Amino acid sequence: MTKRPLAFLLLILPALAFAQDKATDAERIVKIDSGTLQGAVAGGVLSFKGIPYAAAPVGNLRWRAPQPVAPWGGTRPAANYARDCVQKPVPGEAGAAGTQLGEDCLNLSLWRSVSKSKAPRPVFVWIHGGGFVNGGSSAPLFDGAGLARQGLVVVALNYRLGRLGFFMHPALKASGEASGNYGFLDQLAALQWVQRNIAAFGGDPKQVTLAGESAGGISVLHHLASPASQGLFQRALIMSGGGRTYMVAGSGAIPAARAEQAGVAFAKSRGIEGAGAEALSALRALPAEKVNGDLSMMEVAADTYAGGPILDGKVVSGMPGDALRARTAGKVPVVIGTMADDLVVLQPPRDNPLSMFGNEAGRAQFAYFKNAREPGQAVRNIGADMTMHEPARFVAKHMTAAGEQAWVYRFAYVAESQRNSGATAEHAKELPFLFDTLNAVYGLGVTAEDRAMARLFIGFVSNFARTGDPNRKGLPHWPRYDAAQNEVMMFSADAKARAETDPWKARLDLIERALDGKRTP
Repeated sequence: MTKRPLAFLLLILPALAFAQDKATDAERIVKIDSGTLQGAVAGGVLSFKGIPYAAAPVGNLRWRAPQPVAPWGGTRPAANYARDCVQKPVPGEAGAAGTQLGEDCLNLSLWRSVSKSKAPRPVFVWIHGGGFVNGGSSAPLFDGAGLARQGLVVVALNYRLGRLGFFMHPALKASGEASGNYGFLDQLAALQWVQRNIAAFGGDPKQVTLAGESAGGISVLHHLASPASQGLFQRALIMSGGGRTYMVAGSGAIPAARAEQAGVAFAKSRGIEGAGAEALSALRALPAEKVNGDLSMMEVAADTYAGGPILDGKVVSGMPGDALRARTAGKVPVVIGTMADDLVVLQPPRDNPLSMFGNEAGRAQFAYFKNAREPGQAVRNIGADMTMHEPARFVAKHMTAAGEQAWVYRFAYVAESQRNSGATAEHAKELPFLFDTLNAVYGLGVTAEDRAMARLFIGFVSNFARTGDPNRKGLPHWPRYDAAQNEVMMFSADAKARAETDPWKARLDLIERALDGKRTP
């Protein structure tokens, strides 16, 4: 075979890529239930961005359940992102909204690889995190092309945030719009959109994996427990989403009465009094930036914001842990995991952190304080176990008790370029490895070892989305969760994946008994 000079190859590679993209002109045009879309192709991946899945929630549609999209005529361009939802951006946050912000934000974006295969593809639906006040599907971190190259149809959705997404007020109750959990209703509408339309993009509506991290993980737990969401997805990936409660405001969902008080306080702060139609009209007339502009993960405004999901008795009638204990949660296989140095939301008693362990305080003293660098680190570990690590095991334990399959992981890898700065495996740091968007986060600092970890992580997750089991030939074996064995898959600091008995088992046993009120002598 004649060897071609390097210069020749450099000349023809762009032409080959162009030919590959040009060969898919017919695939760029897709008809869905609201009209025709024209997508774009790059690097062998076809994308459709900014697709509205519900009507713009503006004017009289603000603080209402999402309404159907008005059909459009002609062909709608879908090469670029549409707006992400109104929020106060957090500078430097990798998952921050990547495009313009606006109240007209109920859209989703979709990716699939270019292929001649006509077989329906598994679907991966992503719900972003951000504490229910920040984030957006257009963040470069969440570009779905990498997962699409694994043979999936990837969908990333937006949902209303902050006061626009989670809000109660007596005027809404009087009008019949009292739910308060509009962000969850948006997510439900997007899942319903997937069922109606994903086949037009080559996706299989009977092979949907619902995935999310942080507030997105909480959202997946909500849909796992919600009767309204059953049948809309067949697999669940929960990343740092807790497991017992909605993990907001230091507890579970916000009581409706407290949410309504916050709504009244917010209205008064904007000079709006009363509980009738006039007050509701004035609230809906406020610019969206005046409603959400002071809210971010750094500034919660507790007196005038409910704080997240609301216990409204309809959309949210209980905590995920209740449904898991009662075995009424959705019957789907689950992958659930946490970061080694994950977020702390729930806290032990400040004055006496060991008091929560009752007569097991001595054991907790040994488990947490014996090898801690300093007492503050030990207390933080208790909080992280309460918030993330034990609740993840709780989900796996109850899903397997109900006859379903579950796999648990803990992610301890840190990108090589970050190690000299003392960085740890913090909340959300696994996301660029999931989406294969390392360059978007670490730029020229990405190393071969980083890419090896990304191949491992994305390999397990994509296989779970394809088959309902993360295992496949060529990857280390990941055993299903078994309460007797208590094994987790450790994505370790040396870029390996290995299953082992949870080294924190004694700690998590103590937390489990304390949270369940089943302390032993």
